[in-house]
Amino acid sequence: MRRAIYPGTFDPLTNGHLDIISRACRLFDEVIIGILVNPGKQPLFSLAERMALIEEVVKPVHPQVEVASFSGLLIDFAHQVGAQAVIRGVRSARDYEYEQPMVLMNRRLAPDVETVILIASAENSDLSSTLIKEVFSLGGSIEGLVPDPVIRKMKERK
Repeated sequence: MRRAIYPGTFDPLTNGHLDIISRACRLFDEVIIGILVNPGKQPLFSLAERMALIEEVVKPVHPQVEVASFSGLLIDFAHQVGAQAVIRGVRSARDYEYEQPMVLMNRRLAPDVETVILIASAENSDLSSTLIKEVFSLGGSIEGLVPDPVIRKMKERK
């Protein structure tokens, strides 16, 4: 079985994330969405809320997706769940430059786990969770940028 991890904070889950998840599901038998628990960040949604939103939105379309959380080294998590690959979505050259040192370090730490970089589709190349939160907090529309359950949950926070 070919198993991959798609790590991130997913705060909030965007249509860009969904695009990468869909494409990863075509390449791998199982995709584990690994939600990073980062005590240094103040997320909009709790870990439980992010997990529930991903389950609600993704699972009906992609039953081969599992959702889990992790802290510490991504490579340790990859070994723990038996993943052969890590999926990374890249929107721009800046993202690539950010990812490259991590990819090389992960390869050094675990040469048995490959990183697969998927380039964002054109309609999602300027989409980030940070930008979504900023636009929403300033009263802008995020329709078509995040799944409807995410919009509903964000409106509950207002």
